[in-house]
Amino acid sequence: MALDTFNGFYKDKTVLVTGHTGFKGSWLCIWLLEMGAKVIGLGLDPYTEKDNFVLSGLSSKMTDIRGDIRDISLVKKVMNDYKPDIVFHLAAQPLVRLSYDIPVVTYEVNVMGTIHVLEAIRTCESVKVGVMITTDKCYENKEQIWGYRENEAMGGHDPYSSSKGAAEIAIASWRNSFFNPSHYEMHGKSIASARAGNVIGGGDWAKDRIIPDCIKAIESGQTIEIRSPKAIRPWQHVLEPLSGYLLLASKMWFEPTKYCEGWNFGPNADSIATVWDVATEVVKCYGKGELKDTSNPNDLHEAKLLMLDVSKAKWQLGWKPRFTFEQAISETTSWYRDYKKKDANQMVCESIISLQKVK
Repeated sequence: MALDTFNGFYKDKTVLVTGHTGFKGSWLCIWLLEMGAKVIGLGLDPYTEKDNFVLSGLSSKMTDIRGDIRDISLVKKVMNDYKPDIVFHLAAQPLVRLSYDIPVVTYEVNVMGTIHVLEAIRTCESVKVGVMITTDKCYENKEQIWGYRENEAMGGHDPYSSSKGAAEIAIASWRNSFFNPSHYEMHGKSIASARAGNVIGGGDWAKDRIIPDCIKAIESGQTIEIRSPKAIRPWQHVLEPLSGYLLLASKMWFEPTKYCEGWNFGPNADSIATVWDVATEVVKCYGKGELKDTSNPNDLHEAKLLMLDVSKAKWQLGWKPRFTFEQAISETTSWYRDYKKKDANQMVCESIISLQKVK
């Protein structure tokens, strides 16, 4: 099957995805289902009725559990009831600007929520592999012109970024304390973290993200307002990091003490571009839209330059990004252009096939 490049590894495995109703979570669940996995989801209600999760009809294709990862008893109950083999933890408060409005909630979800998932894994015998998803913003950002490597310092200026840095520290602590690879025969679990950022793709309608902002403006006939036109980001299509997470989990399954570390998943250097360049490419691919620079020097702080070094994933996992910047924007824009007339699940599958065709 073109959708399965993991040699049937996920077929018949029980996989728990936290944050399954979200943008990245829904794409991951579709891919897992297409590969024959039994998928359990734990997450909040979808953000809108136009989310990829809703339009792809995922609720009827998997075990769809609505709940908050801040409730540790619920997280433990779900794991003990459904006994997953593998856990992908994606549930989060994922927005930088929103974190300034709800900093305490951001920390509760991103730090304590992650700890709850780790604790549930610790008490659930069935779990063999846990991949904890954080972000590229977990690093102490010095706005350097080279990419951050996995062994660099955690940090974060804003509440979102710092909460993810704190989550990484917690993951490392739980791995050292309870899932230490040198004691694998005692606990039987492999825990890794995965860092990716500025992920784009169809079905994301979150506030203050450049692609959804562009599409909302285009659909309503308004000018696209760009608040940080010169900010540079490593843009990547959602399938790129997801392919990394899936590959990482499969490697951890067979060599659990070798891969239980932090991993970066980012694009090639030619996909590092400004916010203005992204919006310009969206307008080109969609076929309409106008841009306006609305930058304000007094706006809330957001990092202007952030890049990842993905050498480790390339050399040790055999993973590599495939889509060019233009292909990533084209794949993303086509979803938004067609979602009212095409089946969302099928569009995701077509994008997976497109990714596999790129060598």
